[in-house]
Amino acid sequence: MLSSRSLKSLVLCSLAGASALVIAGCDSKGNKDAQPAPSEEASQAGAAKPAEAGGKVDRSHKGEPMPTVSLVDNTGESLDLSSFKGKPLLVNLWATWCAPCIAEMPTLNKLIDREGELGVTILPISQDMGQTDKVVEILRRRELEQIQPWVDEQGDLGFQYGGNLPVTIMFDRQGKEVWRYTGGNDWTSPEALKLIAEAK
Repeated sequence: MLSSRSLKSLVLCSLAGASALVIAGCDSKGNKDAQPAPSEEASQAGAAKPAEAGGKVDRSHKGEPMPTVSLVDNTGESLDLSSFKGKPLLVNLWATWCAPCIAEMPTLNKLIDREGELGVTILPISQDMGQTDKVVEILRRRELEQIQPWVDEQGDLGFQYGGNLPVTIMFDRQGKEVWRYTGGNDWTSPEALKLIAEAK
C-alpha cells in the first residue's frame, strides 16, 4: 500500500504538463516499485517547451566515488558505469514519463555530437525500470539518434541521487563527483558548458 506521500508523488509526476514539474522535476522517491507509465502528454509537453535552466547545482558531494552499477539496453547488452573512468563523464538520469527530462533531451543529443571537442562522455540513463521498449520508442519518435537506450533496470541511480528527475551528475576522469544538477537545463548553453568544463 502506498503512503500518502508516495501517492502524491505519483500523481504529481503523472501530471507532467504542470508548470511546477517543468521547473522542479519529477519526484520518484516515494516508492521504488511504483513507477508512472510513460505518457503522450509528457512527450508533447517536452516538444512544446524548449529546455530552460530551472534547476540548481549542488557541490556538497564533490569527491564522492562513481557508483558501481550495470546498465542494460534493449538488446540485453550490459554496460558497467565504472568502465568510463579515465575520461570526464556527464551522467543524465531521465524517464519517458518526466516532462522536464524530455524537454532537455534534444540539448543532450546535440552535446553528444560535441563529445570529442569537449573531451567529455555524455551518458543519458533512463530510469524506466523494465521498459526498454518504451525508451527506444520515445528516442526514435523524438529523433534523438545520438542517445543510446541505456536503462538503470533497478532504478538504483535515481534513488541514490535523491529520487528527483532529471538529475545530471558530472564525474572527473578519476570517477569522482564534481557536481550534480537537479532540474531541467539547456546543456548546450554557455553556462552549462562552463559547468561541464569544471571536470577537466
